[in-house]
Amino acid sequence: MNVTNDAWFGNSSGPRQHLSAARMRAVEEGLPLMRAANTGITAAFDARGHELGRIGMLTAGTLVVALPPALPPTLFAQLGLWLPLITSSVALGLGLMARRNTSQG
Repeated sequence: MNVTNDAWFGNSSGPRQHLSAARMRAVEEGLPLMRAANTGITAAFDARGHELGRIGMLTAGTLVVALPPALPPTLFAQLGLWLPLITSSVALGLGLMARRNTSQG
């Protein structure tokens, strides 16, 4: 569930960017997601980020959708922020080794 107050963004790119970020959270975690916005975009996504329903900006309404089951835990769901830390560390180590090899050769 993602509850948000996009009112202070008005009709700008803000609510649309928040919607895209919420969709990515569903994909990262492999979980379906319902997003409720008071003046922004209300939507539902499955665990793969496919939109299941939407209520547009500044539109009052109720969105009722059946949410599919979650996917098995994704790599990000299992490792969390350790994943980018490990990836960055490996990249840094490889870069330092490459730099060392070129300065010696």
